Amino acid sequence: MEKQQKLSDVCGNSVPGSGQVKAAIASLLFHCCFNVAGTVTMKLIPFHTGGVSFILAVLLVLHYCHIASILGHKSGGDLIVVENTEHEAVNGEQEEVAVDDVEDDEGDLDVVQPSEQWQTLKPGQAVPQGSHVRLNLQTGEREVRLGEEQLKYWTEEHREEEELRSSFNPDELKRAMKKIKEDWKLASKDTEQKDSVASKFRTMEELKKDMAQLDLLLETDVQIMKRLLEQFNSSNSTTEQRLSILTELEYLVHQVDNAQTLCSMGGLQFILEGLNSSDFRLQESSAFVLGSALASNPAVQVEAVENGALQTLLTTLATAQQLRVKKKVLFAVASLLRHFPYAQRHFLTHGGLQVLSELFRTDDSGVLRTRIVTMLYDMITEKELIFQGGLDPVLDASHDERRRQYSKVSLQEELLEKGWCTLVPQLLESSENDYREKALQALLAMAPVCLDQYRSDGSLQASLHSLKQEYQEMIQSEIILGEENSYFEEIVELIDALQVKMK
Repeated sequence: MEKQQKLSDVCGNSVPGSGQVKAAIASLLFHCCFNVAGTVTMKLIPFHTGGVSFILAVLLVLHYCHIASILGHKSGGDLIVVENTEHEAVNGEQEEVAVDDVEDDEGDLDVVQPSEQWQTLKPGQAVPQGSHVRLNLQTGEREVRLGEEQLKYWTEEHREEEELRSSFNPDELKRAMKKIKEDWKLASKDTEQKDSVASKFRTMEELKKDMAQLDLLLETDVQIMKRLLEQFNSSNSTTEQRLSILTELEYLVHQVDNAQTLCSMGGLQFILEGLNSSDFRLQESSAFVLGSALASNPAVQVEAVENGALQTLLTTLATAQQLRVKKKVLFAVASLLRHFPYAQRHFLTHGGLQVLSELFRTDDSGVLRTRIVTMLYDMITEKELIFQGGLDPVLDASHDERRRQYSKVSLQEELLEKGWCTLVPQLLESSENDYREKALQALLAMAPVCLDQYRSDGSLQASLHSLKQEYQEMIQSEIILGEENSYFEEIVELIDALQVKMK
């Protein structure tokens, strides 16, 4: 009633006539304006023009009440109709309405998206909170645009987006998109590859489960060798099984203790029996195991000589037909003779040099020749080192005994007698630089007993002269190319040293 009285007073200031008429108008305005779902406050320009003005005022009030009812029904919020203070309306015919809030669920309404420009608001459309709504009195349509705060924010955001958009080059964007696709494909491929690799292996949990189910039996090297020897000596073992056993033994006997343990178990006899086998594969594998066990192991060397290994090796070396067998047997012989003067003396007395001479003459490939010459060179130089002083006699208590034993080894005299002074120079005819180097070293080591034959051998002098020219040319070529030439210089130094001795 207070609102009705207030509106009645407002209308009463501008409407002449009786009090009943005024009361009727006030009641009409009250029911028109306050039956809507919100509170409408209007500022109306007063009219003082008599009856006609009164009628226009009533019509205008009714029109505003109709608009208020529509807005109040659609938005459900407070609607404030204000004066056009910014003078944006044309001929005073437009009023601006600001919607403070929208309480209805916008997801169920047709909500218009305002912009910075005025746009027509269709019937049934709702507007977001903070938007400005006005009534165009010329067209009778409602119009909406962004509010002041929204407009300011939208303008700044729009400007930043435009600047950001203008900073990108289209070509750069295309390349970036292409790179994203390639990276995605690579990532997918890596994932597939990882999955594929992971599928080939068991997980840690599966391995733990399997290990828990196993009754593991840990074997020492001694137990393993014992088991292998039993299998090797079994009559049920096939040749393939024995070859596999020999391969495992060769791996184990590289350790000094294992090799000695193998001999104490009687394994040396099994290996020597393998050398006498009719199957060349067993001969090759047995010689390989024996050579590995003998290498730098004096205890096994003594055991082998006492068990007749030297005679067995020389026999196999003289009768074997396969080159691969001869190579492994020659390896075992060299391992047996190295730093073992007692075995070297027995080697010479049992015709070892004759067997090597025959191999040297029949070897066309040069592989056996090089190994034979290298073994002879090692035997000569180790004896020379012992007689030149060797180890400190105070620290090496066996030095005198070694000198005594080596004094019984007449290797160089045997080489002169068996014709090695003319055999070794034949290795210079090889095209391999390594073979030539080994031959020159051996010729220098044999020079004390073979020097007279060197001087009378015209082919040797011609070979040395031609080799020196060849290597000097190779050195010059490498100097021009800026490559390393020290290896060829060392060979030239060996040739020079031998020529000086021959003068």
